[in-house]
Amino acid sequence: MPETFSIAQVTPYAWEARHEVNDFIARVAEELHGRGHRVAILAPSDSQARVRDSRRAIRAAIDRPDALFGDGDRPPVLAVGEVLALTSARRRRLPIDVARTIEEALGAAPLDFVHVHEPFAPGASSAALRHSRSLNVGSFHAPTERLLSTQLGRRVVELFFGRLDARTSSYEATAELMREFFPADYQVITPGAGVVSSPRARGEGAVHLALVAGEERAAPRLFLRALRRLPPEANWRATVWSPRGPAPPAALRRDVRERVDFTGPEDGSEDELLATADVAAFASDGVAPTPGVLLRAVAAGAVPVATRLPVYEEVLGEGERGLLFEPADVLTLTAQLARLIGEPELRARLASAAAPLRQRLSWTRVADEIEAVYAGVAGRRHAADGDAAVRRRLAERALIDVDLHMHTDHSHDCATTVEELLATAHAEGLGAIAVTDHNEISGAQDALAKADGVKVIVAEEVKTASQGEVIGLFLSEKIARGMTLAETIVEIKRQGGLVYVPHPFDRLHSVPDYEHLLDVLEDVDAIEIFNPRIAFKPFNEEAVRFAAKYRIVAGAGSDSHVAAGLGSVRIRMRDFEGPQEFLESLRDADIIRKPTSLLYVQALKFLQTKATPASARDAAKQRRTARATRRSRRPVRRNS
Repeated sequence: MPETFSIAQVTPYAWEARHEVNDFIARVAEELHGRGHRVAILAPSDSQARVRDSRRAIRAAIDRPDALFGDGDRPPVLAVGEVLALTSARRRRLPIDVARTIEEALGAAPLDFVHVHEPFAPGASSAALRHSRSLNVGSFHAPTERLLSTQLGRRVVELFFGRLDARTSSYEATAELMREFFPADYQVITPGAGVVSSPRARGEGAVHLALVAGEERAAPRLFLRALRRLPPEANWRATVWSPRGPAPPAALRRDVRERVDFTGPEDGSEDELLATADVAAFASDGVAPTPGVLLRAVAAGAVPVATRLPVYEEVLGEGERGLLFEPADVLTLTAQLARLIGEPELRARLASAAAPLRQRLSWTRVADEIEAVYAGVAGRRHAADGDAAVRRRLAERALIDVDLHMHTDHSHDCATTVEELLATAHAEGLGAIAVTDHNEISGAQDALAKADGVKVIVAEEVKTASQGEVIGLFLSEKIARGMTLAETIVEIKRQGGLVYVPHPFDRLHSVPDYEHLLDVLEDVDAIEIFNPRIAFKPFNEEAVRFAAKYRIVAGAGSDSHVAAGLGSVRIRMRDFEGPQEFLESLRDADIIRKPTSLLYVQALKFLQTKATPASARDAAKQRRTARATRRSRRPVRRNS
């Protein structure tokens, strides 16, 4: 039986507005709900009352998490903020804080996935991506206008997009556009389209032309200009459907006006119109195309004539399933309409060519593909439980304090001697340390040979070619720098070591990108979620999120380059022998921090390695080692 998930689907568009993204979310959410997944939809709203009710439901879910997903036949829609509007008194009312409400909603119940649609800032989807602690899927539909608006803040957007564990697009044209601005892998999942049976047989009487007007006012004007140019003897009638309702232009010629109906939602849905149309026109100028409506026209059996835009060309198979014309080219649009009116064989051939696409436009197929994306991402999570037999054995062991990240003067940027490091470890009450010099294990091997009462893990912090640093724990041989991340990991595993990722999201250090980590996820044994030398707290928080959602064992270390920093963060865990016991012990460990001034530690590092002559540094090392040795002879007091 397939695994079921808890999912939040998030849209940036007001739920009351008819929008292709909202249609996609509603249909997919219903399909997933019917398969046993727990789904909630988060959306802005035009209704103050709906926002208040939703906020009450979110608060109730804090005590009863299942309440977030409702108990009805359909997934609940939670209004997470109100669109800025004018009151009847013409006074502005401030919208409820969308980001705060989304943060509350995402924290009210444990979620496997947060699925954000068009997560361009500002909006509900970008806020959800910012606050999510779950696996994240991002879907991009037809974001031309919103995509261009992100370029001023592109670097920030890239950082947030880096939290996406999978990306999908509705069309290959969208994927190509996204790859140009935000390179990544985008899986194309073509939307579905409801098929409405036609109440009459096509091909009888006048050829019915239809245009569904979206947000672009230029499209109806171009369509009407083309109708005015059709030959007088052409047998046609037309309908213009607008979400704003009937709006016939005053200057429309009488002979054309008599053949054209102007309708809106009160007269029926756009799908009902497409079901009766022989030909559907799509005259977008490229600002706000409606490829979803085009798919619904194909599904309903209407033959499209559309502007030559990449997304329309894709749907129409470069003209195999419909006719095309250049943007704003009224003469070609007129000629194409005349061909379709006068050539029933052409309409039949184009409709027949669209049959294979029409058969794929089911929402069941879309839900299958979305579900496969979820399963693929979730399948990369590490096992929730480790080796039970090893853990039972460890339960009898004593607790020790461990620092997993430190350097000696065998690193190019550290002045701490091995003797000073070991003496300080004794003084700090550490039971084990991992010596992780940069691209070198001689310091760790020296520490192992000289250790007395402190367990030493031989390790190395290896600089890869271009994908940041990675630590190998329990090594026996030095690993050469400059290989790829994958090659370095292979070498760590060959030695029977553990792969430990240090400061993974610290943009001020050399770190692997999010995508690089996803490529090697299965081989990562542990991840450093706290490093006191990281200047910005969110970098550590990002590591916590990543480790939690992929169930990776969490570690921490001081990353000490001076003796004063040793043990500033430590792990309290059961004593261990070898990598297997270490990893199982680390799984249940506690991370303990003590206040440390980053500025003070960094200043010490600079003074000891850069601003002091070599002879003075040597004398200082001897004095520090002597002091540390004296401290190590005093009774040990553990930090708690």
